[in-house]
Amino acid sequence: MKRLGSYIAILVFFIPFFGVAQSFSLPKGQKHQKIKFQLINNLIVLPIEVNGTELTFILDSGVRKPILFSLNDQDPVQLNSVSEISIRGLGEGDPIKALSSKGNSFKLKNIENENQLLYVVLDRNMNFSPSLGIPIHGIIGYDLFKNFVVAINYASKTIKFHSPETYKYRKDRKAESLPLTVRNSKAYVEGQLALNSKTKMPVRLLVDTGSSDAIWLFEDELIDVPEKHYDDFLGEGLNGSIFGKRTKVSQINLGSFALKDAKAAFPDKQSYSSIVNLGNRNGSIGGEVLKRFNIIFDYPNEKMTFKKNSNFSIPFHYNLSGITLQHNGLRYVAESIGNGRGVVNTEGRKFGDVEIILENRTKMSLVPEIVVSGIRVGSPAHDAGLREGDVVLSVNGKKIHHYKLQEVMQMLDRKEGKKVKVMIERANNDLKFSFTLKKMFQPAP
Repeated sequence: MKRLGSYIAILVFFIPFFGVAQSFSLPKGQKHQKIKFQLINNLIVLPIEVNGTELTFILDSGVRKPILFSLNDQDPVQLNSVSEISIRGLGEGDPIKALSSKGNSFKLKNIENENQLLYVVLDRNMNFSPSLGIPIHGIIGYDLFKNFVVAINYASKTIKFHSPETYKYRKDRKAESLPLTVRNSKAYVEGQLALNSKTKMPVRLLVDTGSSDAIWLFEDELIDVPEKHYDDFLGEGLNGSIFGKRTKVSQINLGSFALKDAKAAFPDKQSYSSIVNLGNRNGSIGGEVLKRFNIIFDYPNEKMTFKKNSNFSIPFHYNLSGITLQHNGLRYVAESIGNGRGVVNTEGRKFGDVEIILENRTKMSLVPEIVVSGIRVGSPAHDAGLREGDVVLSVNGKKIHHYKLQEVMQMLDRKEGKKVKVMIERANNDLKFSFTLKKMFQPAP
């Protein structure tokens, strides 16, 4: 089974640019557009119409042009002026073939661009939908950020695109603005890093809303992997799987905001050795850091404003069970919808919404199959005997097909010391396992 990690890899693309004039804009006289988004595994997911077809995109500030992938017969999209190109990103594989398409219509509520360049990756293995639990059709970034002042409220899961000409900053003593360097369509912010001690070093970080991780760091003469770490699959890049090491660092500072005992990943050097220009950066900050703030991205004026939100003080921790899950197609389940007295079970119904039937009934439902897509060696789940490929049926007595993928992940990651009981299917046999959740790392000294 090909693993798609629970963490979407940083995707850095080097794609030929054809100089097509294109711009997103608001209707004349409208100052801003507010849009509700889904926050899934620290990633912002937006509904966007492409040539009249509504699709779902990850908002990825690390990508230059919109990219479509994993389209199928149920997602027909008209593409205009198509030609073939090669593209490269993170990963250990060779450049891959893709399609370039000019003159496409993009629409987010009232925000429109009638002349958008996009790319289409035809490799079906490039698919983030199974690991996020909903259909994901593409990623979009710089072309939205460059035309607006973008205010992301991670707490309320709303995003506002403001016209730069009319936007006015409000005085807020709890907010702090930092310089944002925008070069070659990518945005960088300066911070400070402490690895194992209180000694801090300056770091230049790519701002990457398309990464669900906290911090990625590149090894050099000053930045070493801390002693406590483990090898892991980090995610799926454009050119293949990305492996590396996971650990924690003592502290990362963004202005006066200090994030302590923060998660960090060090990708193996071969994963990015083919990328000639890393933008003189030391790494990147992703969604698990960014979601702790409400943020204003101001590309036109090259600054970024942070304000702590209710997520700020949530401790960083690695998955306490050691399990990664993903959707793996569909399966049939049989359920009784009436008890011995002929009363329909009310799970999922509103209070008082009860039907009376005359006999017991069984219904067959087609539901997503959820499987163990990855398991950390030495983790509680691994030591208990679970394996990659196991089909998860229930957690603590709850049938998981009644829940979203991310809700099931939360059941397996609630609290250190909590006992978890899991029923799985393996080789047509139902097996029960139990284990106790525990932390991967203690706080750095």
